[in-house]
Amino acid sequence: MDVLSAIKNRKSTRAFIDKQVLPLTISNVLDTARWAPSGANTQPWKVAVATGGTKTNLCLALTGAFESSNPSNADYNYYANPIEEPYRDRQRRCGAALYGALDISRQDKQQRRAQWLKNYFAFDAPVILFIFIDRNLEKGSWVDMGMFIQNIMLAARGHGLESCPQAALAEYPDIVRSHLSITDKQSLICGIALGYCNTTAPVNQYRTEREPVDSFTSWHS
Repeated sequence: MDVLSAIKNRKSTRAFIDKQVLPLTISNVLDTARWAPSGANTQPWKVAVATGGTKTNLCLALTGAFESSNPSNADYNYYANPIEEPYRDRQRRCGAALYGALDISRQDKQQRRAQWLKNYFAFDAPVILFIFIDRNLEKGSWVDMGMFIQNIMLAARGHGLESCPQAALAEYPDIVRSHLSITDKQSLICGIALGYCNTTAPVNQYRTEREPVDSFTSWHS
């Protein structure tokens, strides 16, 4: 797969088939991703790979926290509060596309909740990559982390895998750190669901829109 196709056809996959990913394949994905650029080559990324029983127990713990109405204590704020236009409108349209693909109405709170709970099981992906960064690093290193995460998702496509980067898996970082024996000096950025796509699942049939180049680009010469 060429890099342009990998970028344009990547999407957040929310249903995976029951097929394990070989540890060597995961390692090869990370071996490619590690070539991401970083300021002064600081390479700030840390990755914890959760599979099998560890993944299952961790997902159950995250689900239990949510169902117990425990407030999220994420290590950072993902969204602005309040989120202003045009970002709020894009957020609404994204949600409408998701639930529309699943034929879940806005009024069906029960089915919407059931769909949300799937986040904490990484949509049944066999692998979760938890992405951490040292707390004492600054915003520049977080920019580096974004490039590393993108590299993971593109490299995964090169191995026939799909992925979904998930802020939801970082809502209860203390639970994640506890299950994975990660020091609290590490901030949890996100989890990445990784596996083989269920190509027939309705949730994988839609694509979100992207703004045209002219809407976000100004030219100066």
